[in-house]
Amino acid sequence: MVSDSPLVRDANDWYRDNARDLPWRRPGFGAWGVLVSEFMLQQTPVARVIPKLEEWLERWPTPAALASSPPGDAVRVWGNLGYPRRALWLHRAAEQIVEKHGGAVPRDVDALLALTGIGDYTARAVAVFVWGDRHPVVDTNTRRLIARAVHGHGEPAPPAKRDLADMAALLPADEHEARVFNAAAMELGAVVCTARSPRCSDCPLAPECAWLAKGRPAYTGPRRTPQKRYEGSDRHVRGLIMAELRAAHAPVTRDEIFRLWPDEEQRERALATLIADGLAAVQDNGLVLP
Repeated sequence: MVSDSPLVRDANDWYRDNARDLPWRRPGFGAWGVLVSEFMLQQTPVARVIPKLEEWLERWPTPAALASSPPGDAVRVWGNLGYPRRALWLHRAAEQIVEKHGGAVPRDVDALLALTGIGDYTARAVAVFVWGDRHPVVDTNTRRLIARAVHGHGEPAPPAKRDLADMAALLPADEHEARVFNAAAMELGAVVCTARSPRCSDCPLAPECAWLAKGRPAYTGPRRTPQKRYEGSDRHVRGLIMAELRAAHAPVTRDEIFRLWPDEEQRERALATLIADGLAAVQDNGLVLP
């Protein structure tokens, strides 16, 4: 089923008047730029992504340019965006684009899904926002918007395949309007229908919103397992080691790593996982980026 409902029309009208001016939304930004931005935007705020994206594309304006650089360079430039394995995945995806697609980011969703580090969301986002193909694009903000406006729930349930079906049921038949609605749903979820402080009085979907009509009841359904606190976690220790490796231009010694964190067991565990993930390598009795 396809929809041209008042909810969709109101969302699209709002988006045309209120969408943020973001680099990847500008005409001519290109498939590679959009792909890189989607990698960077995973679990990272827009404000942190924009300057890093500009730096990245200036250095590596094409997949071939990135593929020709060592993966350690990608990890170094990734900096403090977090989850540095994304840099390795993006580097490998660039190599695959060169090897299998002649250096051009593929348009087909299945071909995109075959690239390292790309899942349902990123594959469809590239196909929709670069070429305007008609696919449902679902991120956290979209899921929240649909949970509230359509299903009347204060929060979305944990991610599932049904999320794509929910969005597909709302998509207009027109390809252009479908592309706009994909963007509008994400934008509304990001800036109006936010997780903690939704601005219902400013929302263009208020007349159609099932959650608002019910009086904004508290959510009682299943939740995602909350992420552990960062401070003092293994991720924190990994981050300290990665920062040391990025800053160094020679192998980092064990003594230098020893000084980064007092808990030997946790330090060694973090270091072992970095090596296993391919983010650090042993060289000349020290550690370097891959």
